Amino acid sequence: MADTAQLLNWDEAPRAIRLRIPSGRVCVIGVTGPVGAGKSHLSRTLRGEHGIHIATDDYLPDYDKVAYEDRDDPDRADSAALIANLLDLRRGTSTRIPTWSFQTHSRVGYREVAPASLVLVEGIHALHERILPHLDLCVFVEAPPEIRWRRWEYLEATGQRGWGVEVAREFFHSVAEPTFAKFEHVYRSRAHFVVRNGAGMPTV
Repeated sequence: MADTAQLLNWDEAPRAIRLRIPSGRVCVIGVTGPVGAGKSHLSRTLRGEHGIHIATDDYLPDYDKVAYEDRDDPDRADSAALIANLLDLRRGTSTRIPTWSFQTHSRVGYREVAPASLVLVEGIHALHERILPHLDLCVFVEAPPEIRWRRWEYLEATGQRGWGVEVAREFFHSVAEPTFAKFEHVYRSRAHFVVRNGAGMPTV
């Protein structure tokens, strides 16, 4: 999809990406990267006050219905629902987006989202081949593993996720990291922008 990705430092990324957003039509930006890279933080920054932020986490399966090692597998995610939501938003119509809970690790409901001219799709498989045709710009966020783990550890230690540090550590090393590694090269090759994030921020 992308020819040569533009390499960006964290601080310069929001402005550089905004300069590529077309005007006069709906623009959908996919933001991917490994766990803890800063995808959500960057997406919220780009979204501003008037855009829409859609997390692919909300399309995860109920964890108790899939094998432990398959929980981050893109084939287990509800990509059909995500695509349907994106098509609605591109047509300028409201759409019903699922809500997934990190406390219960399951889908807990839905929310109605009104259309906007800017849509951010963020998650570890946001540049998956099924989602790619629905994206206008692609962003890959990267950060060293030790920094990424510290960010996730912070979320668990402060009760923002439902596992606790030790369970999350096991999942990070045995499922999250090896699963993303299978797709990392191809996702990076699809990116228009590669954002390097070595910042010590606790949020992801």
